[in-house]
Amino acid sequence: MSPTIFMIILSSLATGTIITMTSYHWLLAWIGLEINTLSIIPLISTTHHPRATEAATKYFLTQAAASAMILFSSMTNAWETGTWDITQLSSTPSHIFLTMALAMKLGLVPVHFWLPEVLQGSTLTTALIITTWQKLAPMSLVYLTINSLSTTVLLLMGLMSTVIAGWAGLNQTQTRKIMAYSSIAHLGWMVAVSSIMMNLMVMNLIIYLIMTSALFQALIVSQSKTIQDTTMTWALSPTISILTMALLLSLGGLPPLTGFIPKWLILEELVTQNLIPTATMMALSALLSLFFYLRLTYTTTLTLSPNTTTTKFKWRLKPNQPTQPMLIATTTSILLLPLAPLMLM
Repeated sequence: MSPTIFMIILSSLATGTIITMTSYHWLLAWIGLEINTLSIIPLISTTHHPRATEAATKYFLTQAAASAMILFSSMTNAWETGTWDITQLSSTPSHIFLTMALAMKLGLVPVHFWLPEVLQGSTLTTALIITTWQKLAPMSLVYLTINSLSTTVLLLMGLMSTVIAGWAGLNQTQTRKIMAYSSIAHLGWMVAVSSIMMNLMVMNLIIYLIMTSALFQALIVSQSKTIQDTTMTWALSPTISILTMALLLSLGGLPPLTGFIPKWLILEELVTQNLIPTATMMALSALLSLFFYLRLTYTTTLTLSPNTTTTKFKWRLKPNQPTQPMLIATTTSILLLPLAPLMLM
């Protein structure tokens, strides 16, 4: 892909998200989502491979259906109330349609099946964009309409997402599918707390974006597409290998690291609201996710797969990717825990 076309696509991607995040009219929000969807399709299918074409088709159909549902929800609300204002969503059918549409946009259970398949058919760079930037527009709509959405439905979807994503991720050997289920689980935590304390959801989203970006950049630099590939990260760079281990443990939510902040505060808030069974189930589901993070940690830093002698000299080849963004994101996502009190003020 030529640099000009690539820049046009990226600028369209950014424009679509910004239009949705700053709009107050349902039609403007829908237009932003459509621009966003249409600009990511060429990035997914840029490798000219049948898997990439399949992933692009699945992504387009899913996102088009979700956008159509958002448009239908807003039209139903405008028909009943006479307003197109995003914050004035008072029709009950509109609530139901909007909740399902946003769940489909984000990839929440039970409409999550497209996300692992789309990521598996994409390149690691495109998968990074889908799991980070593409979550901003739907999350901004959740932020704007949270007073209209059902707390019970959001809690149920968040609980199902954390449990099912943790369960499904156990059986995966592809790093992109593991990251897809990791994304579903993290979004489940965000959605569960969104109707109770919005500040926590925003903080969780920011930390998730930083940690996921850092781990994807580490996978891109080391070219690790499967669990077996991660066993050779040490040969490319022992430093990246150690940082990847700390990143994975942070994503799992172990206490000294950044990923512990959101889980700790969300569980505390759920217990404060007397949702003790929900908090217990979500804490147990975090153990499922932690298992496949620990497995990746083990293969990345502690094992060496059977290989020829020549592969041990991979360190002679310098990485052809810039490592400065990875360094910044990695450091932030590992060492942010002491700043937790400042983030909550």
